[in-house]
Parts: sequence; structure tokens; C-alpha cells
Amino acid sequence: MSEQPEDVPPTGEQLHMPRPSWLPLLLAVGLTLALIGVTVSIVFTVIGLVITLPVLVLWIRSAREDMGELPPGH
Repeated sequence: MSEQPEDVPPTGEQLHMPRPSWLPLLLAVGLTLALIGVTVSIVFTVIGLVITLPVLVLWIRSAREDMGELPPGH
């Protein structure tokens, strides 16, 4: 029998898929409102930034949690 090198992953290794999330859509909406507000009204800019900043923090936090759940070596 031939031996496989140890650095080859085992057959059938599972792929990691992130959880479904609304955060990318909300970030796009917030950024869009902020950019529209630059030309239309400061009100849109403020609303867009109020949406964008917390959503961005939540999305980064969620991505870090997902990365922390990965097995070593990924």
C-alpha cells in the first residue's frame, strides 16, 4: 500500500460556509443613502451613516466569530 503525505487533507473534508445574513444588504442601503445625501440633502447622509456604521461593526464582528469557529489550519 502507498502512504499519503500528512499535509494532504482527508477525503471528504467539509467546506465552511458563512451563515446567511442581511448585513451586506443593509450596508449597501446605508452607503447608498449616504452617497445620495451628498448631492441631495444632509438628512440622507446622516440616515445613511446611522445605518452604515453599526451594520459595519456587526458584520465585522460576525465574520470574526465565523473565522474563530474554523478548525486549525484553515
